[in-house]
Amino acid sequence: MIGLLLQATGETLLMVIAAGGVTAVVGLPLGVLLYATRPHHLLAQPLVWRLLTWIVNITRSIPFVILMMAVIPLTRLLTGTSIGTIAAIVPLSLCAIPFFARVAENALLAVNPGLVEAAKSMGARHVHIVAKVLLAEARPALVQGLTLTLINLVGYSAMAGAIGGGGLGDLAIRYGYQRFDVPMLLATIVIMVALVQLTQWAGDFFITRGRVA
Repeated sequence: MIGLLLQATGETLLMVIAAGGVTAVVGLPLGVLLYATRPHHLLAQPLVWRLLTWIVNITRSIPFVILMMAVIPLTRLLTGTSIGTIAAIVPLSLCAIPFFARVAENALLAVNPGLVEAAKSMGARHVHIVAKVLLAEARPALVQGLTLTLINLVGYSAMAGAIGGGGLGDLAIRYGYQRFDVPMLLATIVIMVALVQLTQWAGDFFITRGRVA
């Protein structure tokens, strides 16, 4: 039992960390682009903003289980298989990227517009305004948003186990549900709760440290 739980926990961590990394790398620039292309903002492009908003909203509206099945051809193309821990990273990332992008956009919108105008008046370039003003001021909200995204990924990784994604969700289904192994089911629940709590603690720690700094 311990060996199975350790293996499943490792698979869940791999899915969450890998998908979280992809989400941060892709979702943050997408969120910046959503912010910058809004009407009356840095790179006001209403048509581009509407298109990006449309794509993000549609992707966010698809239930994760359906999304996993819908992107099986893409998953197979990228990973060579449609089942397993590595394959599950693809739908997990596709589900989390638009969510975090929207969170990042809202975090940037909360930054005082006066700071942006002051930077413009001093001749700062757009890239400097984004890096030195917007991202710096929105950092606590961005960390909080990424923390929430990672917590959601823990839950989504459990759903990935329903179609052979591995991890604690797969273990809970195969042993806890199908074999009526209550101790195994409870153990997976406890571990997932612990992962969520640790993720939230880590996010709060970085937010607090950033504010003190």
